[in-house]
Amino acid sequence: MIRPTAFVLLALTVPSLASAATMSFGDAAALLGKSCGADIVANCRGVNPDSSRLKDCLFRNRDALSPQCLNDYRAAFDAIQKRISARVAVANACSREIVKLCGGSTKETSKSISCLTTTSDISDGCNKALDAAGYR
Repeated sequence: MIRPTAFVLLALTVPSLASAATMSFGDAAALLGKSCGADIVANCRGVNPDSSRLKDCLFRNRDALSPQCLNDYRAAFDAIQKRISARVAVANACSREIVKLCGGSTKETSKSISCLTTTSDISDGCNKALDAAGYR
């Protein structure tokens, strides 16, 4: 049997997307594991371990969730969505740096992340986007 915490960690870290502005994926998974582990086992047994199906299951069973889980699962999934949005925003905020300084393409931003995080001559907007996305 998979322990609830391991299940939630697996569900949220399967997509390899991983600052003060946004909660890390690991922190969100830990929050869900702590607050919703028993609720997931009781109400979502057999759900495929990906974050969207887990979120849907928790939403469908919200009447049966503990108050702590109900509060925390919303906060955790909101934080995950903010982190995903922040990572998408890096391409726009750092487009000049990706192309000019890192020799990359904004269509493949992930290939330029290591360059962006080690280059000192980047704009404030790009710095803020990298921080919000959790790359530093």
